[in-house]
Amino acid sequence: MTELSSLVPTPEELVRVRAVASGNETPDLIIRGGLVQSPGTEEWLERDVVISGRHIATLTPWGHMPDARREIDASGSYVVPGFIDAHLHIEYTNLTPGELARLSVPRGTTTVLVDPNGAANVWGADGMDFMVSTRTPLHIFQQVSPTTPGAPHLELGGAVIPEETVRARLWDDVTATLGETNPFDYSERSTGRFREALAARRRMTGHTAAQTHESLWGYLAAGISDDHNASTVDEVLERTRLGAMITIMASSLTDNTPRLFADLEAIDPALRSLCFCADDKHALDLSTEGHIDHHIRQAISFGVDPQLAYRMATTQPAQYYRLDQVLGILAPSRLADLQIIPDLAEVRPSHVIIAGEVQGEDGAPVFANTDELPAWTLDTVHLPAELPMDIFAVTAPEGAQHVRVRAMEMYNGYFKREFEANLDVVDGQVRSDTDTDVLKIAVIDRHHGTAETGIGFVRGFGLTRGAVAITMNCPNMNVAVVGADDASMRLAVEELARMGGGFVTVADGEVVGRVPLPVGGMMSAAPWQETADALAAGHAATAALGCRIPSPYIILSFVGLYVVPDLGLTERGLIDAATQSFVDVLLPGPAGACGHTHDHGEHP
Repeated sequence: MTELSSLVPTPEELVRVRAVASGNETPDLIIRGGLVQSPGTEEWLERDVVISGRHIATLTPWGHMPDARREIDASGSYVVPGFIDAHLHIEYTNLTPGELARLSVPRGTTTVLVDPNGAANVWGADGMDFMVSTRTPLHIFQQVSPTTPGAPHLELGGAVIPEETVRARLWDDVTATLGETNPFDYSERSTGRFREALAARRRMTGHTAAQTHESLWGYLAAGISDDHNASTVDEVLERTRLGAMITIMASSLTDNTPRLFADLEAIDPALRSLCFCADDKHALDLSTEGHIDHHIRQAISFGVDPQLAYRMATTQPAQYYRLDQVLGILAPSRLADLQIIPDLAEVRPSHVIIAGEVQGEDGAPVFANTDELPAWTLDTVHLPAELPMDIFAVTAPEGAQHVRVRAMEMYNGYFKREFEANLDVVDGQVRSDTDTDVLKIAVIDRHHGTAETGIGFVRGFGLTRGAVAITMNCPNMNVAVVGADDASMRLAVEELARMGGGFVTVADGEVVGRVPLPVGGMMSAAPWQETADALAAGHAATAALGCRIPSPYIILSFVGLYVVPDLGLTERGLIDAATQSFVDVLLPGPAGACGHTHDHGEHP
């Protein structure tokens, strides 16, 4: 757990830092001969970085201090701060914090701001603590999950965290922000929470997906101060002109960097109000694309000045989130979190240093993950011993041969466009239609063992047979399953229960893909390489069933998210995101033209 006060120099450290800077004591480490990112100007400086213990003592001209206990030659390379991920859900990496550190630190990401809303829903306040705790060198600051469960009138949810606990945590030294909130919540409770965050001088993380004009204005007026959902230049400018920091997301759901940096002239006014986040990015994508290093490569490839691209990953988030007195800039008394980059465009550090110690070399960690898994983090999938035979049944009106249904169409990552579809009725039950890719989807309570199930229909997965099931429906981490037939859906859910949580793909009565995630049903207990390999195999198995989505498991986990337009699905039923109320799946009247889409305004 990273408490900000623990990172500033102690009185004894401060005495030595000053003595080293003054030339009266020998530095512990000097990074020599590199071009150093200036802390206060957009320049590359010919400087040596002089380090005392955990902290930077000073920056001197090359060769000014002749002696040090250790030296690292950075000649021909650049020296920059460690990268900051400004908004991350570690649960969606499918790794524990310690394994994420082994994967991401050698690639340059040394600090993450973490919203543990998934863990909060499974384990309560203990889960929030678990997600910001590691013995590895990765710095983890908390974005306090605001409501658990998110909407008690719409979901059973899992754990319950009292409002007073949330408000108290806003004052904790490990806290950077209030986590992302529901833009449609105007309750007295949420207003009090926003006021508490403002009083505690915490930023408030926004979730403004598809919001504009009055709905956006009303949300930002609560004190919401950043947004990671802006996916067009117009959205970026609308928000930054209202004072918001834009945290550009490159996740396993969608990568906003190409569409935002493609027109540099248009986005230029906002460039110094940008930082980066992975949000929801699984281990496979982190290992193949990278973490915050991926954002920088993308930005530079589209013509962003490298100095500015690196500032977006370091200084700009540090200053905005009020961390810059400790990290994010290379300056005296700051933590010696830095890296040596041989090629600015490639963004592949030769050395990653955290608190004055080398923790990554040439893409590999030089530390072990010694974090322990408490017993309470396991065995969290609580389903009935036998699922009801009719658990996925959608019963048609008596005598109907066809019905109209309200369905969701996936687009642009996790957005769902509402549309109407015609489906056949067989033996009184509504069936999926693989020809038009309208498949049954269900969310099942896995916290209380009730078998309460919400059912809908979705287009976009493309399965021609089989089913896919997960234990990570956002936000409450219930079971979500989509399939071409009820029998396959049932088999997939039963396999989830047997393996204690994770991801499953089934076809023709057999399990063809599985990613065990026993830690809360969200994270692997294995090394990150094994998790990434399992994801790759599971994705391939799902693609063989006709699925067109590159990362089907993580996309499935967001179909139920009821704060993203147009529709959401919980274990209690189908939800209209705009009204935050339940709506019927079966529509009245005769079946009409299949595939009619409702107009709910402009979509990204």
